[in-house]
Amino acid sequence: MTQPSSSTTACHGASAAPLRLPGDRRRIALLGMPNTGKSTFFNRLTGANAKIGNWPGVTIDLLSARLILNDHVAELVDLPGIYDLRGFSEDEQVVRQFLTNQPVDLIVMILNSVQIERQIQLAMQLRQLNVNMIVLLNMEDEARQLGIRIDTDKLAHTLQCPIQSISAKRGQGIKKAAELIGRRDQEPNRLLTLDDFDALPAIDLHDIKTLIGSSVDIPAVASSKVTERIDRLLLHPWLGIPLFLAILFLTFQLVYLLGTPVQDWMDAGQSWIKTSWLIPATAYLPPLLQSFLMDGLWDGLATVATFVPIIIIFFWFVAVLEDTGYFSRIAYLMDNAMSRLGLDGRSFVMVLMGFGCNVPALMGTRIMRSRGARLLSMLIIPFSLCSARLQVFVFMIGLLFAPRHAGMVLFSLYVLGILAAVLTALLFRNKYPSNEPFVLELPPYRLPTLRMLILRSWHEVRHFIVRATTFITAGVVLVWALTHLPWGVEVASSQSLAGIIGDWFQPVLAPLGIDAKLTIALIFGFVAKEIVVGSLAIIYGMNDAAVGNQLIHSIDWVQAYSFMLFTLIYTPCLSTLATLKSEAKSSRFMWVSLGWSLGLAWVCSFIFYQTARALGY
Repeated sequence: MTQPSSSTTACHGASAAPLRLPGDRRRIALLGMPNTGKSTFFNRLTGANAKIGNWPGVTIDLLSARLILNDHVAELVDLPGIYDLRGFSEDEQVVRQFLTNQPVDLIVMILNSVQIERQIQLAMQLRQLNVNMIVLLNMEDEARQLGIRIDTDKLAHTLQCPIQSISAKRGQGIKKAAELIGRRDQEPNRLLTLDDFDALPAIDLHDIKTLIGSSVDIPAVASSKVTERIDRLLLHPWLGIPLFLAILFLTFQLVYLLGTPVQDWMDAGQSWIKTSWLIPATAYLPPLLQSFLMDGLWDGLATVATFVPIIIIFFWFVAVLEDTGYFSRIAYLMDNAMSRLGLDGRSFVMVLMGFGCNVPALMGTRIMRSRGARLLSMLIIPFSLCSARLQVFVFMIGLLFAPRHAGMVLFSLYVLGILAAVLTALLFRNKYPSNEPFVLELPPYRLPTLRMLILRSWHEVRHFIVRATTFITAGVVLVWALTHLPWGVEVASSQSLAGIIGDWFQPVLAPLGIDAKLTIALIFGFVAKEIVVGSLAIIYGMNDAAVGNQLIHSIDWVQAYSFMLFTLIYTPCLSTLATLKSEAKSSRFMWVSLGWSLGLAWVCSFIFYQTARALGY
């Protein structure tokens, strides 16, 4: 059976032309099921030009990007992954809202070639809507390895639209797909209505079998022997979870082993730049302004920037675990344990996503149809040790713990974050009940490409730069003002504004071993956790290395761990709180989350600190 790379069969049924975008810009919607590689294709086609946009009539923000296709400008919009155009999950409602409220010139359907027999139903539903569409068969390389052969000519004839085979991960067929999209988005299209979706008939199972039988050749066993052998070990009922913890621990050890030397080089370079260039260049400025530029902006931002290499390396390893398909296995493995907490494996995946940033993890709960499951998941996600808190812990651990213990200390904080999430779920599961069934398809293991790892790292660096120009810059400026004013008093002393605030909170935080200066850093961490490390540089009026020496002589490891434990659990950043309110559509829920995390952080740090002191540490 042949497998041509593309087909040019005409797409029938286009009727009234939609309203045009400004400048006659064409709009293209990207549609597909979860885990089809839709986002990978979007990133491959758009590079680093994507942005989050708010759309009238649509309840959530969507990712979009402008690109040039066949000498004209088009806008590509990445819609949420869905299973059914007639479904009632929030993501499925968002897709219907978008397609009925926004004029779309072309719908690009992404299907996973390996799972085409299960995913073709969505393409058949879209065909019934009589719209201008094309189908891209992704993961063509994996399908070929498994012996799956797809006759795209026959499939295109039945679906009455062009079809192109691609591999988004490896970049195969992307150029042809872009050319096809550029031609097809010039065709007229119709604006859909809610009645169109309501009138969609159910797809007959016999029709699916007939279509697959006539155009797809699937071996009797279409599964990789390597995948099966690996899964026997990684999904073992007894060994699976210990192996996951071991892999996680090894990841942390490698992050320190590879990242610490680079961090030291960056710190030395920044110190040289400051002493050799910046201080002489600003010597003519008034003392107040020079202090602001050197002790405030430079020391604060430079100290935070030294952790960028470790963040990049950490997310390289996370990307490897995610792109190989291992995270899906963890969701499957943890489903039984999570069900006892009133959740399922998807909630655990969202917690893992929170290791990067809590905000997208909270938004990812939209895949859950049950509101109770969504709210309970959103309540536990802020306990995930995000990359911003990772900077704080890397800084403190490097100062007060021996290198051979560093990985274990960091690993313990990740475990404690998960335990805090478990405790929260146990206490609140009856308040937010859910009986939604858990369905998950395990993808075959894949080797991540270097390009995707680089894109992932760049995404994290760009995220840091964006925050550095907003939250972090504003935070370090405010820290400098509070620690240096009134002008003339000792920096961060009890006479400064920051000292007054820190002393006011001391009766609450002193029992946790957190002194006045660390208290100030915690207060600013409420805005963004990235500010904590930068604020310490400003509070002590020193660069990264000097602050480290000062802290070594000011606090011991018990105080440091208590501080990190409080930082791990206490209030999430303002961005997370705003997302909690937006996703839950409830201010009350946001305040419940805030109050609970603050109270739990105080209790946990108090128990640890007082117990350690009672044992003589």
